Amino acid sequence: MTLLAIFFPFLSFILRGRIITGIICLVLQITLIGWIPAAIWAVISLQNSRADRRNARLVKAIKKQNG
Repeated sequence: MTLLAIFFPFLSFILRGRIITGIICLVLQITLIGWIPAAIWAVISLQNSRADRRNARLVKAIKKQNG
């Protein structure tokens, strides 16, 4: 998924259900200069999404252990 975020940043957003963000990223990506910021944005967004899911699992496990 990280390679997809680098080579097709807009598609990375769309596949994760963020359609409007994907369209905005595509507009940015259309320009050659905008490709690099779009790829960086997509990779950072992907990493943040993974971190959020990991944190949610940890919170759920802690609640289950204490409760």
